[in-house]
Amino acid sequence: MPVYLDHAATTPMRPEAIEAYARALAVVGNPSSIHGHGQQARRVLEEAREAVASTLGCDPIEVVFTSGGTEAVNLAIKGFYWARNASASRPRILVPGGEHHATVDAVGWLESAEGAQPDWLPLDREGRIRPVTVQHPDDVALLTFLAVNNEVGTVQPVEALAAAGREAGIPVHVDAVAAYGHLPLDARALGVDALSVSAHKIGGPVGIGALVLSRTSSVVPLIHGGGQQRQVRSGTQDVAAAVAFAVAARAAADELQAEATRLSALRDRLIAGVREAVPEAVLSGPEPASGERVASNAHFMFPGAQGDSLLFLLDLAGISVSTGSACQAGVLEPSHVLLAMGRSEREARSALRFTLGRTSTEAEVDALVAALPGAYAQAARAGLAERAPRLGA
Repeated sequence: MPVYLDHAATTPMRPEAIEAYARALAVVGNPSSIHGHGQQARRVLEEAREAVASTLGCDPIEVVFTSGGTEAVNLAIKGFYWARNASASRPRILVPGGEHHATVDAVGWLESAEGAQPDWLPLDREGRIRPVTVQHPDDVALLTFLAVNNEVGTVQPVEALAAAGREAGIPVHVDAVAAYGHLPLDARALGVDALSVSAHKIGGPVGIGALVLSRTSSVVPLIHGGGQQRQVRSGTQDVAAAVAFAVAARAAADELQAEATRLSALRDRLIAGVREAVPEAVLSGPEPASGERVASNAHFMFPGAQGDSLLFLLDLAGISVSTGSACQAGVLEPSHVLLAMGRSEREARSALRFTLGRTSTEAEVDALVAALPGAYAQAARAGLAERAPRLGA
């Protein structure tokens, strides 16, 4: 039976979300239309927005539906940057190393196209963002960071980091895509200005996410058109996707504590099994007992082996894992997260990420552990071929 251990990339859509999606596809009417059909669609859409808001500790009007987490992150980072630079020069962006590529690439684009000046905040050896002291806040556009590192699973001190931003008077955006459905999220209590999430990480459909944007925050939109959603994100809204997102969000919130307990035990079983099967393997990120690791994540370095070789060998055995974020479009490169944590390039090329979800079982974990020794031995042998061959050899 195939084994799926890449839930951080995407997790199976919940059956109840599929059913709700199919029913909502029959709703006729553009929710921006003022006739009866349009207003019926609007009612269904706003009920979905209310449900999503209830899982994120915000008002419904603060939920801006997007095409997914990447758009939400881009809208927050670029939108805050442009808004903050409209009346004064604030070129600096405070951003930790090891962020998701949605952030890294958005900041990189602003750097090349708009003259932004990223201040890359350091990570410690476990992937924690070190305490932030904002120097010269008058020229800072925003602070942005992950709530949970999507590769190594480190849970970040969101409240403390957000407090540092508030004290400096700068907007704070949190990429909570990897935290949603695993940790309680309350945007108001966390004291953040914006927070990004994605539906397909919690059993909703691909193609919809949300940016929680506080009532008091202003961003310049990425998309211009009909002025929907507070004129922050124009375009006809996808009612069916919003409904399915809401169903998945409610279910994930209802199950959160029980699933955290179950997945923590399953993660610990996986970590112990990997360490026994491959004693050379090195866990990346905090030890589980620290309480600073998300329940769904186990990330290892396998010395002497290439992570992509291990991935392909495990795939041949019917086991799906990853070397890091799937959003890097299949490019095989050293983990920028591990590099930011102070690992060498060789170590950063030896990584595998195992992520658990609602459908994960002990049998799947045990199948991985059984397949690893052989895969590692073969990958380690192949790893010796990375040296450049001599001419004429």
